Amino acid sequence: MKPLRPLLLTTSIAALIMAAPALAQEAQPQAVPQDAPPVVIAPVEEEPASPVEATQDQPQTDTTEVEGEAEGEDGEPAGTELPPTPVVAIPAEWAPVPTDAEGRSAYGLYLAGRAALAREDTGLGAELLKQANILTPEQPRLREQAFTAAILAGDLAYAATIVPEGETVSPVITEAGKLVNGIETYLEHGARRANQVLAADPVDLPHDRAAVYAQVWIAAEAGDWDRAFAAPPADFDPISAMVARSNRARILEIRRRFDDAEKEWQDLTAHAVAAPLFRLPYGEFLERRGRKEEALALYDASIAANQAEPRIYLARQRVVDGGKPPELPRYREGVAMALRTAADQMIAQDANEFGAVYLRLAQQVLPTPQTQLYIGQSLINANLSYAGRQVLGEIEPSQGRHYANARAQRAVSFEKQGQSEEALADYRRALEAAPDDPAIVYALAGQLVTMKQYDEALELLNGPVLNVGNQGYEVHFLRGAAYEALKRVDEAEAELWAALQLQPDEPEILNYLGYLWVDSGRRVAEGSAMIARAHAANPRDGHIQDSLGWAQFKQGQYDQALENLEQAVAKLPANAELNDHLGDVYWAVGRQREAGFQWQRVLTLDVDAERRAEVEAKLKERLDQAPASEAGISADSTDAAN
Repeated sequence: MKPLRPLLLTTSIAALIMAAPALAQEAQPQAVPQDAPPVVIAPVEEEPASPVEATQDQPQTDTTEVEGEAEGEDGEPAGTELPPTPVVAIPAEWAPVPTDAEGRSAYGLYLAGRAALAREDTGLGAELLKQANILTPEQPRLREQAFTAAILAGDLAYAATIVPEGETVSPVITEAGKLVNGIETYLEHGARRANQVLAADPVDLPHDRAAVYAQVWIAAEAGDWDRAFAAPPADFDPISAMVARSNRARILEIRRRFDDAEKEWQDLTAHAVAAPLFRLPYGEFLERRGRKEEALALYDASIAANQAEPRIYLARQRVVDGGKPPELPRYREGVAMALRTAADQMIAQDANEFGAVYLRLAQQVLPTPQTQLYIGQSLINANLSYAGRQVLGEIEPSQGRHYANARAQRAVSFEKQGQSEEALADYRRALEAAPDDPAIVYALAGQLVTMKQYDEALELLNGPVLNVGNQGYEVHFLRGAAYEALKRVDEAEAELWAALQLQPDEPEILNYLGYLWVDSGRRVAEGSAMIARAHAANPRDGHIQDSLGWAQFKQGQYDQALENLEQAVAKLPANAELNDHLGDVYWAVGRQREAGFQWQRVLTLDVDAERRAEVEAKLKERLDQAPASEAGISADSTDAAN
């Protein structure tokens, strides 16, 4: 079989919907080019935001007062103490049941909040749990859930006021609470008070990495240079320790300790494994120091070693064009950058829910459409697709390519959940915002092919954005699939062959072209050999195994064909084409009753009109059977017979 899975970018939260808290009195529930990176939808890079707090030319010193803070009699900023959270005893019996101004009970609000979270509506769920918690602040489990929902929904100000405490609370929650409290203190009361809060009660595992990254910037802004330049914790893993040192290098540059800063960058870029992570910031440092030739040599070495991220190419071009080097991050920018870096590391470890929390914090510190885009992606990857799409939907069309990428990511999410029309609508919005973006054009073409709108897909694939001299193999492959679906076999063969020349070991291309040759009878032996290579490379793929069995059937190798097709159908039991092929093999080996069952089953599945007519003809002509639906046989009985 020739499955079409266009080569698009397709990018878990711990359950919030736990058992109900032990309420003292519970109410009852009420009613691209070959040599370029692959074509993917990726966030566009942005220049650093405008300066926010202290400037790099005039960093704060130990005696500099943080703007907006007045000192009290003890020399500390006045008005910075947060009110203690009241501790309320759990009543033995509620009389009356706690209700809000609208008459909604605490338990009803709680159940509604859980239902909203089950629908992945984190915003509504967090608000309902918040209201329930306000009515019953003595409920520890409800407090935990309200806190967790609040930080995922981005209500960090409220989350900071209800940080769960106690020996029975998981460190995942308590340490997140410390981090949230520290960042909220920074935003509300300034760097000096936040530095004191984080130093007095350090954030521990699993959120210590994010806290350490952010705190050095907060300490620097507060003028606490001992803490700003402190060595990373001894128990940090090597990569995290190097990331911490990279933050130290930037702060050293802010303090004009250029030799010390360069020593850090040299050590980091000399590392055998992690060096590629730090070449871009070191190159930017060299650019700012006016050493552009050295920066260019660093970028060229990275490209030559095939270790260059896309921003390296942009940086190199900037140097060649004599462009202005990027500015050094200011303190608040550094805090946001540190939180985003911690989020990247968590997301790389599939801890997307932690990544979403850190990104929410970063967005509170310094809002950008780029961070908003990352939040939406991380929520979708944490299986909170609805919430992620809501976040992405908040990016305005005025944000240009950020908006286009957000809409494309929403489309990917919609398609994964079987909502093809919604996906198509978002892809069209993305294209309207970025009509010259090859990734967006390719993604829309892939969606159109998936929805069998081949002519429109070919207009895009043959248009000026994608049909270029050095187009990637993905474009040839998708164009060939569209031609094949329209039975334009010669054109399909040419495009698939071109794709194979660019990517000779790609199993999908081997399978697709091999199947075309086998099924059309053009080059059965060669096609069979290509399919065998594809199966060897990906033996778990039911589509490819079906192709292998069909090729064997075409060559009269019925025993081998039967074995492979039975295994393929076991992997993909609801696929009409596979079941039809198995029926043909059963017929060929004289197992007529089983052939009839397979063909009848085909008619109960998602089958196109052409195949339906062919199968109905086989039933009538070979077995003198009417389709099961005409004979009064249900799909369930057909399945049971199998």
